[in-house]
Amino acid sequence: MEDLETIAGDSGRTEQARLSFLTYDAFPVGDVRRPVLASWVRSRRRNLPADRIELPYVSDPDLDQPLTRSADPVLLRLHEHLDGQPISVILTERDGLVLRRLTADTGLSRHLDRVHLAPGFSYSEQFAGTNGIGTALERGGPMHVFGHEHYAEDLEDLACAGVPIKHPITGKTVGAIDLTCWRKDAGSLLIALAKTTADQIRAALMRDCSARQQELVEQYLQAGRRTADMVLAFEGDLLVMNTNARRNLDNSDQAAILAHGTDLLSAGRTAIAVELPSGSRVRITCRPVPEGVRTTAAVLQVTPLAPGLGVMTVRASRPPPRPELPGMVGRSGPWLACCRDVDNAYRAGQWIVLTGETGTGKAALARAAHQQNNPGGALAVLDAAAVPLSNAGAPDYLTPPDFAADVQAELSDDTTQAVIIRHAEHLAPPQLDDLVNGIYTALETRRTDPPWVALTLTATTTTDPDLGDLLPLFPLTVTVPPLRHHADDIRELVPFFLSQLSRGDLRCSPEALHQLLRSAWPGNTAELHRVLNQIVRHRRRTGQVVLTDLPADLQSVSRRSLSPLEALERDAILRSLLDNNGNRREAARALGMSRATIYRKIHDYGIR
Repeated sequence: MEDLETIAGDSGRTEQARLSFLTYDAFPVGDVRRPVLASWVRSRRRNLPADRIELPYVSDPDLDQPLTRSADPVLLRLHEHLDGQPISVILTERDGLVLRRLTADTGLSRHLDRVHLAPGFSYSEQFAGTNGIGTALERGGPMHVFGHEHYAEDLEDLACAGVPIKHPITGKTVGAIDLTCWRKDAGSLLIALAKTTADQIRAALMRDCSARQQELVEQYLQAGRRTADMVLAFEGDLLVMNTNARRNLDNSDQAAILAHGTDLLSAGRTAIAVELPSGSRVRITCRPVPEGVRTTAAVLQVTPLAPGLGVMTVRASRPPPRPELPGMVGRSGPWLACCRDVDNAYRAGQWIVLTGETGTGKAALARAAHQQNNPGGALAVLDAAAVPLSNAGAPDYLTPPDFAADVQAELSDDTTQAVIIRHAEHLAPPQLDDLVNGIYTALETRRTDPPWVALTLTATTTTDPDLGDLLPLFPLTVTVPPLRHHADDIRELVPFFLSQLSRGDLRCSPEALHQLLRSAWPGNTAELHRVLNQIVRHRRRTGQVVLTDLPADLQSVSRRSLSPLEALERDAILRSLLDNNGNRREAARALGMSRATIYRKIHDYGIR
């Protein structure tokens, strides 16, 4: 992050760039920091006025809440430390609503009143444009905005440094701390001081958490160590859930489970079997915290049930049916939730990153969303790994030399309605810079109705690629689940692929299908398609695929079919073994299980 002195030295260029941006004239993209330029683009898309400040006002903001109670002592100490300095200390809610403002300088205080940077007004980016508070909350990280970097000219005499405040238990953003001063007085320590203050408020929030909340978190962690099921804990606005729950439950399922958990608490019951809005059947076990007394806090354990078991069906909570994405096969919860997220992003015009393992169907999902919502619109697909590189080892690919220019051309073309950028992990840092500059330039050229853009990213099991300033252009990331996490969909994928490959003349026998269900499919859906294509090309084109038609490695699979949660557990054990260099004792300790348990599960899951 550049320091404020450097930005101040570039103030003249920034001022001219802002004027050119507002008048739709060309300017060197490098004259403006990329996070600022991205915020300008968002502000213009929202049709915000640049010549004045128009903010919503709440006459009686809620000042009796955990954030203010924990933050007030921290703010007062900082205010006393800054006594006489022309710096204003500002606390906001997570939506940018100003709760507190402490200012020792009278002149600065009057100016902040004139621009409505005062309690009751919202400095969310959607209302105030580019500013330290709203843009920090929009980006989810620290942000300083200096002088002419502000979208509204009324703020150009100010410099501000904003940092989101994260809840110490849930990790969710609960507010923001902002330090604002005159532009001429800004220094490089402003953002560092804001970060330190945010950390102090977070620590105060942790100290002020109720004993019940701390006990709730402890019970939640214990439950997560004892079971591989989905685990949630809630009390009032506090909600935490483990990775299994986040991965397998969409928003409607989460809401239904919380409603059932509240009902169980009220009725003094411990468990119920229900059908969720997504169609999944689960058993919800409720453990009050603390036990034995009337309480509003509980830990919920959610266990999937096999089809056919009696459940209480709650049809009233099922959302209205949505049309399936064309060509997308499968009805499991994780897959349907992923499809809905991509479909909703397209409908909202929200640029999206699709991440996941190789072969999961990331680009296919993006194509399907476009086909569903704009079947007649032109779609451009550009691959950053389009040039194969031959070598003696594993196959590798190069990015085409004119890749950034090609992307810029498609984005600038008024006839292009959607763009898919594939394999972004292959982009080298210089190519990333060229691509980001090209995207911004295209957005300047195409001022209205920009295309929808999806970027696919193949993540590894260890680290995600560093895409620098490219990711802030994409506000939403959706993880496409690997096939082993929705293995039941193989029952529909196999006949679907066979009908495409054999023109409908080939079926799969129950024995062969059972064997396909038991494979781990490290190459995911693409690997399944390749296997079936090989069978059609080299073994059988009509009739029925039998067990002996399968490749030898699939015929030798001896594991039973795993449930989605068992597949998640197997992956966790495998990752722990990799992280600990194959040391089973250390892997077991990291997972919170005994050595005997991990040895048994390694054998059961066929991990080698």
